[in-house]
Amino acid sequence: MRRFRLTAYVTSLFLAIGLALAGAGTAQAAGVNYVALGDSYSSGVGAGSYTSESGDCKRSTKAYPYLWQAAHSPASFNFMACSGAVTTDVINNQLGPLNSSTSLVSISIGGNDAGFADVMLTCVLGNDNDCLSRIATARAYVDSTLPGRLDTVYSAISAKAPSAHVVVLGYPSFYKLGTSCIGLSETKRSAINDAAAYMDAAIAKRAANHGFTFGDVRTTFSGHEICSGSPWLHSVNWLNIGESYHPTAGGQSSGYLPVLNSAA
Repeated sequence: MRRFRLTAYVTSLFLAIGLALAGAGTAQAAGVNYVALGDSYSSGVGAGSYTSESGDCKRSTKAYPYLWQAAHSPASFNFMACSGAVTTDVINNQLGPLNSSTSLVSISIGGNDAGFADVMLTCVLGNDNDCLSRIATARAYVDSTLPGRLDTVYSAISAKAPSAHVVVLGYPSFYKLGTSCIGLSETKRSAINDAAAYMDAAIAKRAANHGFTFGDVRTTFSGHEICSGSPWLHSVNWLNIGESYHPTAGGQSSGYLPVLNSAA
C-alpha cells in the first residue's frame, strides 16, 4: 500500500510538472506579438487561398506567416506582406503595426528592387546572351544600390520595434541543374540560380550587420526546385503569369515555414 501511494504521488508530481511546463510554453507563445512584412514570397503568391481583405496584395492562408501564427497562437498577428512590394513599399505601407511591444518580425524583400520579374521575363523570352546580360545588370544593382535600400528598411524596423527578434527570409534556388527539362537552357538556369544565391548573400550580410537572423531557404528547397521530381516552385504559367516562379503551398509549408520555426 505504501509503495502504491509513493508511485501515485510521483506520478501526480510528474503530471503536475508536465502541465506546468506545457502552460509555460503556451504562455510564452501567447505573449508573442508577430508582424509579417515583405513581398510576394511572404504574402504567399502562388499558394492560393488568398484572403478577400488583402486584394492585390494576395495574402494567403497557406503562406508561412499565416501558418506560423495558426500553429503558435501569438498574442497578436499583423500580416502586412504584399505582392510586388519593394523596399520603399515596406517603409511607406507596412510598418504601421510595429511598436515597442512587437517581439517577432519576419520579412522577405529585395527581389523586386533588383528587378526579379523582368529578369525572369527576359530569360524566358530572350536568348542566352539576353538573359546573361539582364542578370549582370541585376547583380550590379545588388552591388551598388540594394544594400543601402535594405539598410533603410532594417533601420526603420529596429527604430519602431527595438525589442523585436527579426528574421529575414531569403530566396530559394529556382532550378535543379543537370536534368532533362523542357524550357530554359542549362546556361540560363545556372545563371538564375547563381543570381539568387548572390542576392541571398547580400541580404544575409545586411541582416547580420543589423543583428537580424537570416533564414536560408535554399537548404529546405533542395531537391524541390523546378525541373525536380517534386517542385515546390511554379514554373512559367502563361495563364496566371503572376504565380510564375513563386512557391507553391508545399513550398510555403515545407520550404519556408521550417526555416522560420528554427529561427524564431
